[in-house]
Amino acid sequence: MSGFDENPFGEPNVNDPFADPAVRKAASSIPKSQGIEDYNPFADQPSGTNTQVRGASNPPLYGGTATTTQQPAMLQTSSQEAPPPNYARTPQQNIPPSNSGAFSPTSQPPNEQWRRSEDMNSTPYYPRRNNWPPLPEKCCVQPCFYQDIDVEIQTDFQKIVRQLYYLWIFHGLVLILNVIGGFAYMIVDGNAGIFGLGILYVILFTPFSFICWFRPAYQAFKSDSSFNFMVFFFVFFFQAVVTVIQSIGIPGSGTCGLILAINTFSSQAKDVFLGVLLLLVAFAFVTAAVGDIILISKIHRIYRNTGASMTKAQEEFTSTFMRNEHVRDAASNVAASAVRAQVNNMTQPRY
Repeated sequence: MSGFDENPFGEPNVNDPFADPAVRKAASSIPKSQGIEDYNPFADQPSGTNTQVRGASNPPLYGGTATTTQQPAMLQTSSQEAPPPNYARTPQQNIPPSNSGAFSPTSQPPNEQWRRSEDMNSTPYYPRRNNWPPLPEKCCVQPCFYQDIDVEIQTDFQKIVRQLYYLWIFHGLVLILNVIGGFAYMIVDGNAGIFGLGILYVILFTPFSFICWFRPAYQAFKSDSSFNFMVFFFVFFFQAVVTVIQSIGIPGSGTCGLILAINTFSSQAKDVFLGVLLLLVAFAFVTAAVGDIILISKIHRIYRNTGASMTKAQEEFTSTFMRNEHVRDAASNVAASAVRAQVNNMTQPRY
């Protein structure tokens, strides 16, 4: 009877998808309130139908019928931990170890400037320039040493090093004052010995005292050097003895001491101004001598607390100076000359 439903005057239903009985059955199941335009074949099936498509993602059920609830597919997020934040770290500077451990006190660490200086000095590209004596850039003579107590000396020893530096300056001022007193004595008495020797003392004692006892003390506190301590004690002891002799004012010593000042007051041609000036110079020498004794006792106490000794100084001298290339060359040259002279004496013919 299906043949009577076709229109004999229309186009034949060849390859017509709507001629399929399954499509017609699905179209007949649409409610009347909906048109063919609103039909969605991919929507959920009506409650009357329980047709489910089984596949790899939805396997068939075995052992009975069960109602399954379809859930939308969801992507599982990967459980990756968030990367840790980047913390900007400041460069940490190492404190150089000391030989005896006395210059690394646990009570108070070295100051930041000293540690920064030691870290910069350990690098070969640190452009350190000499700054002492402080001379202008246009001067023909340039500074010979690098000195900075706040940077190179630890905090616990900066005070004693400054006192030693001020004492050296005071010694220079006393020698200049001695020249002034000698000049005044030359005008009054006509004796130019004190004035001439005073100028010589200023020229010799001022730079040599800086090199011979202040710089060894500075290097000793800087690097905990037992050898530099020994050099300082040896030279500074004679400095204190010479200062005491200068304060006495022995005739012919070239200084305006106590004896010369007393003789000026007791002479027949009394000159009060000259006597007061010479007495002031003598008291300056006495003050310098007292300062020498006080500081040498303080530094000796610090030296004893470090546990240093003469044996350590000898070991440091052997390891530091005898390994120097110039010292080795000089010693080898002396030894070679001695051997050569001995060989020449042995090879000379004897008559």
